[in-house]
Amino acid sequence: QLQAYGGGLVQAGGSLRLSCAASRRALSVSFMGWFRQAPGKEREFVAAVPWGGSNTYYADSVKGRFTISKTNAENTMYLQMNSLKLDDTAVYYCAASLQPAIFIPRKESYDYWGQGTLVTVSS
Repeated sequence: QLQAYGGGLVQAGGSLRLSCAASRRALSVSFMGWFRQAPGKEREFVAAVPWGGSNTYYADSVKGRFTISKTNAENTMYLQMNSLKLDDTAVYYCAASLQPAIFIPRKESYDYWGQGTLVTVSS
């Protein structure tokens, strides 16, 4: 029901924009988020936004460089990634939570996941 796309190969310092499309209207979604998983590492929180609100939440490692946004009418969420670093290389996943109150950075708070899109940052 969630499809992430927009990944690719980019040089350090460059930018990419990821998109996450929901296949149907997200009537019960409370939060949407982005996570990433680098090779050999745990999946980690990147950013999140409430589906019915405008507050945004970021991991410290991406604050000031990444921007999460959404278009409710199109059931789509975005992640604008600027000033990319080698450490940003990972598979990026979008996720949706149906729970009314969540601990935002916790991956177990999310009920649906997209298939992931690979972002590779080169030197």
